[in-house]
Amino acid sequence: MSTTESYLVCASQRSGSTLLVESLATTGVAGTPEEFFQYFSTSSLSPQPREWFAGVDDPEILELLAPLEPGTVDTRDADQWRSDLLDAGRSANGVWGGKLMWNQTPLLIARTRVGSGSLRTAIRSLFGGTDPVFVHVYREDVVPQAVSMWRAVQTRTWRDDGGGDSAAADNAVYHARGIAHLAGILAEQERQWRNWFAAEEIETLDIEFVELVKDPTKATARVLEAIGQDPELAPPPPLKPQSNTRSKEWAQQYREDAARNGYPL
Repeated sequence: MSTTESYLVCASQRSGSTLLVESLATTGVAGTPEEFFQYFSTSSLSPQPREWFAGVDDPEILELLAPLEPGTVDTRDADQWRSDLLDAGRSANGVWGGKLMWNQTPLLIARTRVGSGSLRTAIRSLFGGTDPVFVHVYREDVVPQAVSMWRAVQTRTWRDDGGGDSAAADNAVYHARGIAHLAGILAEQERQWRNWFAAEEIETLDIEFVELVKDPTKATARVLEAIGQDPELAPPPPLKPQSNTRSKEWAQQYREDAARNGYPL
């Protein structure tokens, strides 16, 4: 069985990608994949709740979101950043894994200092001029995805690992326009990924959210096989879905609001 040294999970937020990469990390042979490309060099922070709503001046939405924090400037040069990223994502057997959202691609290009502005070139520059295996994780239904994102940005609760913090997501407040704004962003991210894969003629390993949540172990095994590792090492899921009855009720309420007001579906 041949081994691939690197893979990149390409997704949008709340698509199930965290479940997949944490399952892969648990195997010990598939790198230590994280969302390495989400941090702004100006703050060393990932996008904050209000940054998802740049240009939005609706006070009803903004008052539900935490104020911006200044953060700290990341002073590493491109070479040091690349070295740290490769070290952080690599498991003992040499396999590297990571996760990239479309909204993070400008950050990746800027950090690698690729003058052409080409995403493909920026990615290849990380891996010595070669492509990683591209794993495309996506969610066909953007409504529950946007509902999940809206809950997460309000509460800054992004995962359920069985700890008490997962209950914080239930403190979120429904707001149709807030969900609509995020639905537009998430749908556009997925459109951009598909356009880029087609333009670059990239063959991807595709994993849809429903398939992933239904059988995370099988989805993880597919990635392990694609990178030349033993699929039998795929573990039981390390995370629980955050979706609950309230999520489903909000999704139905949003569909009704969207039908009346022309919001994204």
